[in-house]
Amino acid sequence: MNMEFTPDQLQRYHRQMILRELGAAGQQKISDAKVFIAGAGGLGSPAGYYLAAAGIGTLAIADNDLVELSNLQRQIAHNTERIGMLKSDSAQSTFKALNPEVNIISITQRIIAENVAELIRDFDIVVDCTDNFAVRYLLNDACVLMNKPLVSGAVAGFKGHLTTIIPGQGHCFRCIFEEMPPDAEEPSCRQAGVLGAFAGVIGAMQAMEVLKLVTGAGEPLKNTLLIYDGLKSEFRRVNAPRNKDCPVCGDDPYITIPGC
Repeated sequence: MNMEFTPDQLQRYHRQMILRELGAAGQQKISDAKVFIAGAGGLGSPAGYYLAAAGIGTLAIADNDLVELSNLQRQIAHNTERIGMLKSDSAQSTFKALNPEVNIISITQRIIAENVAELIRDFDIVVDCTDNFAVRYLLNDACVLMNKPLVSGAVAGFKGHLTTIIPGQGHCFRCIFEEMPPDAEEPSCRQAGVLGAFAGVIGAMQAMEVLKLVTGAGEPLKNTLLIYDGLKSEFRRVNAPRNKDCPVCGDDPYITIPGC
């Protein structure tokens, strides 16, 4: 572990390095970390912003969609001039401009069962910022099978939830939501609408969960589903224990993915 920082790094990260829970050792852990973000939209934008700002060593952004005008109300990694640009490339430019020393990787492939293992293999933590149920379940299953922590968040309307999955230490996404809903191909925000500031709350909290996992500071949301009601400004914690009958992390799992 190299704990020698340049004068610019000491100035850039001073406010977090003086935190007793982080210090220079915590900042070095952040600089050494490799994080994979699935989705460069309403959640991936704030999550990526704060992780890049914190100095995560390598940050991959995976999204095969193009920037549209309707995205800009909440997807703050993009701007009007980038309409028609790949979201992953747009986010890469934004986060690189914020912090040039972070290695930002743009991944334009669609995440599917045949490539998910290869895409996430070299990363320490995966962050699910997608609005697609099929990809959400796929990331959960792959992370459990590959023993990678997963921070999963979702928003729809003024309701959102967040959980952190640490394989071998508790629940997975299927322990809470075992079956994929029948409308799994439809993005939830397109159905229910979403306020940009609300998505920003959940995305920022996902970044916080990642930083806790990386540095060891605080307690991550394992075995817990955190539900946020934006209209009432209420948070509710729901106990989410591991389900011994879970098809992916239970006592007799049967879900498999190529390469995992």
